[in-house]
Amino acid sequence: MTAHVHHHVSDELLLDYASGTLAEGWSIAVATHLALCPSCRDRLSFMEHAGGQLLEAVEVEGPSSETDSWQAMKGKLAAEKGKPAAKTTQARVTSPGDAVLPEPLRSYLGADVDGLKWRALGRGAYHIPIKTGDTESQVRLLKIPAGKPVPEHSHGGRELTLVLKGAFTDGSTVFRRGDLEEADETLTHQPVATPDEDCICLAVTDAPLKFKSLIVRLVQPVLGI
Repeated sequence: MTAHVHHHVSDELLLDYASGTLAEGWSIAVATHLALCPSCRDRLSFMEHAGGQLLEAVEVEGPSSETDSWQAMKGKLAAEKGKPAAKTTQARVTSPGDAVLPEPLRSYLGADVDGLKWRALGRGAYHIPIKTGDTESQVRLLKIPAGKPVPEHSHGGRELTLVLKGAFTDGSTVFRRGDLEEADETLTHQPVATPDEDCICLAVTDAPLKFKSLIVRLVQPVLGI
């Protein structure tokens, strides 16, 4: 299943991913996007190459190979952020004819979309929380019915939404398979699934969403969103 990606991971997130300092939840989203996006895989390769060139220009004690030098650079970048280097979730390239869920995401869920047990969110929407060892973020798979909106909301932090099947609109912008939307505290929005088919997305957040609807806010603790 090929993807023509138009909305890409930011330089900041991709650099954190390359350096190994990105928490697991965010890393899953970036790695899954990379599996669908040749352009961002090229950007990642360039960053890694640039990091290797930089290491050759400075003295690095201990490691002698380029691989070890890059690992040393990851450690230095992590130290600057005040935390140890995180384990990077590795992207695996998706080829035409592959399942809806590319690796590494499919391994986290244990099956492709047709083999999953979805939990109802109401109004025809479903979700599946994804367990990780990351206490910084919450990761879930979402299924939004064709033509239906997500309740209007803002954010208490960062939100990444990666389209895996179907599409959604956010204002005048359309996000399709492989596209990644990054939102923060400045954005209030109401994405709407396009009418042709249900939209399946990977969503990662680091704070509960701030819904405008009182009814949604009342059930929010039960739904865990």
